[in-house]
Amino acid sequence: MSTTRPGGKSAAAFRTISEVSDELDVPQHVLRFWETKFSQVRPLKRGGGRRYYRPEDVELLCQIRDLLYRDGYTIKGVQRLLREGRGKIPESETGTSDAAPAAQSQQAINDELEPLMQELVELRDLLRDAKG
Repeated sequence: MSTTRPGGKSAAAFRTISEVSDELDVPQHVLRFWETKFSQVRPLKRGGGRRYYRPEDVELLCQIRDLLYRDGYTIKGVQRLLREGRGKIPESETGTSDAAPAAQSQQAINDELEPLMQELVELRDLLRDAKG
């Protein structure tokens, strides 16, 4: 029994850039750009430069998309994760295994920002008072 993906293709089938673009909801030019930024993304190129993405390429692109668009990482941040993970982003970094860690890390960020915000408010008030 083989698993199929959208479009009726087998999960193991290679995908064109158009199919990957549709599946990930990312423009084709963004996929080509990511190729230049992430050396781990290496689609096969055939005659005329046509790209064919392996299932593992699509999975990696999905992780990259999620880290950039959902989790707010920068390109450099994702590159670092890929380097540290030796070519694959660790599952715990993607947030795909469980939503709770993402919520916990957001709470940790909020906890760190709260005293900074309070300090900024106090500085603003001091400046306002000094202005007279």
